[in-house]
Amino acid sequence: MNKIAVCPGSFDPITYGHLDIIQRGAKVFDEVYVVVLNNSSKKPVFTVDERMDLIRDVTKHIPNVKVDSFQGLLVDYAASIKADAIIRGLRAVSDFEYEMQITSMNRRLNDHIETFFIMTNNQFSFLSSSIVKEVAKYGGDISELVPKPVQEALHQKFKG
Repeated sequence: MNKIAVCPGSFDPITYGHLDIIQRGAKVFDEVYVVVLNNSSKKPVFTVDERMDLIRDVTKHIPNVKVDSFQGLLVDYAASIKADAIIRGLRAVSDFEYEMQITSMNRRLNDHIETFFIMTNNQFSFLSSSIVKEVAKYGGDISELVPKPVQEALHQKFKG
């Protein structure tokens, strides 16, 4: 029986920190669905389809990764694909309280789906999509923060 996990996020854009979590999750689970949240409270730089395309591009070397999107409750999506687990990345202690609240609610909604926290590699503990976008917007070097296709896509978005 395949062990399936969901790795959710806004991924606007995907960073090396996200990739670290995805790659490590893909070593543990048979299938990892990287799912793009359509968060109406945020103003994304990339559309959901653009984010999905970038994720597919930078994860194509990981055969057990699938890319999808969803709206609604994460546990409903996870149940619909028969996922056993949700993978969440933690950068710092400050992430833990927020993630614990979400995990507790998800468990209340569906106690058959476990949440696994993966601590990000220390070199990415400061990294967020927001920081990447801010640096890219002003022409800063993001080559060590995001893969080349993401660099190019951000350059296109912010040129002019």
